[in-house]
Amino acid sequence: MESLSDVAAFATKLKNTLIQYHSIEEDKWRVAKKTKDVTVWRKPSEEFNGYLYKAQGVIDDLVNSIIDHIRPGPCRLDWDSLMTSLDILENFEENCCVMRYTTAGQLWNIISPREFVDFSYTVGYKEGLLSCGISLDWDEKRPEFVRGYNHPCGWFCVPLKDNPNQSLLTGYIQTDLRGMIPQSAVDTAMASTLTNFYGDLRKAL
Repeated sequence: MESLSDVAAFATKLKNTLIQYHSIEEDKWRVAKKTKDVTVWRKPSEEFNGYLYKAQGVIDDLVNSIIDHIRPGPCRLDWDSLMTSLDILENFEENCCVMRYTTAGQLWNIISPREFVDFSYTVGYKEGLLSCGISLDWDEKRPEFVRGYNHPCGWFCVPLKDNPNQSLLTGYIQTDLRGMIPQSAVDTAMASTLTNFYGDLRKAL
């Protein structure tokens, strides 16, 4: 496992990486999928041989309520259709924890169920919140799952200037699903997963 001897430094580095993604110029992104309520863009990741995805949409709810649904906890399992289990392995102060979660198979099981062990951190950002995460090299593995790896990822949620009862939710995701999957299948799955995420979240709220 990656050393978590200095949790605060680890969390700060992760937060700064996400803020850096959030300031990438618009012309660097290419639209991957667009629906009425959500746009998903992508650009080559600098972390691995895949893409960094950006998703954005407006949600009719308050920042705290939205982030409470996204951050690790019992709420998340109730509504996220991709997630099949979630356990908090370790809690730290300052809104940090290590969680293990599993995801369902996708694309008629071309992508089999995956397991992830992530460090998660939720922190204030401007008038809103940022909930971010990164996978850890956790030793204990379960044979029935392929272990995926999340490079730095996270969700920025801020109130809309003209209507504080609505929030702009922007996500950055770069997941290495690992295993033998054609890249085209990964790209299709990622864009759909992100648009479904917004749909599931809206229903839950």
